[in-house]
Amino acid sequence: MVKIGIIGGSGLDDPDIFTNAREIEIDTPYGSPSSSLNCGKIAGVDVAILARHGKDHSIYPGGVNFRANIWALKEHGCTHILAATAVGSLRQEIEPGHLVFPDQFIDHTRKRATTFFDKNEVVHTPMAEPFCPNLRALLAESAAGLGISHHTDKTLITIEGPRFSTKAESHMFRSWNCDVINMSTVPEVNLAREQKIHYATAAMSTDYDCWHEEEEPVSWEMILETMKNNSDQVIRLFMDVIPKIKKYADVCST
Repeated sequence: MVKIGIIGGSGLDDPDIFTNAREIEIDTPYGSPSSSLNCGKIAGVDVAILARHGKDHSIYPGGVNFRANIWALKEHGCTHILAATAVGSLRQEIEPGHLVFPDQFIDHTRKRATTFFDKNEVVHTPMAEPFCPNLRALLAESAAGLGISHHTDKTLITIEGPRFSTKAESHMFRSWNCDVINMSTVPEVNLAREQKIHYATAAMSTDYDCWHEEEEPVSWEMILETMKNNSDQVIRLFMDVIPKIKKYADVCST
């Protein structure tokens, strides 16, 4: 049975997108998740939405309890996760407002709990394909059908935050062939793989970080403005792709 977890915020917590809406609190061995789960059905599919940074966006990136969040969705029975995130663009062609479905990541975080297997049991999780290929393909198919500007097969780098990059760092990440940058995908994606949950990210480009000499360096206000103007794209995308997941033969390796 398919049950889809959505991690994000910005309109996705609107109970009107559900039928049979309800709120569920889940305790985990790792403490409390960032929020309760808003649950219900979308197009007949069971969905649970979790606000990564809290429903009032009060949790800074390094303070997110990623293990509790993933554990809560797994405990609720989620088989797939669609994650929404804001990213800075490291490439001219990835314009603010465009969506990106990355296929690779680079971890540049320093302080986060990145595994469930840090006591008693050693598990080495394969990570050559960190994002589910089938989910990525479905997201790209839906985006194309909806006329949403998007990019595939890109590399995302996650930094610790909460500060933004220096210009030197931004240029360094570009030299590493990174395409977009954020503060939230790692360790969320690897924890999902450890729990054998199919995971993919819909990343909204909100700015050009600070490498682009002709653009204003990123600010929190800039991110919020772009998300406000374009968040409906992510909602439309998820509403379109969710029923496709139920019908799709998902055979990718977890």
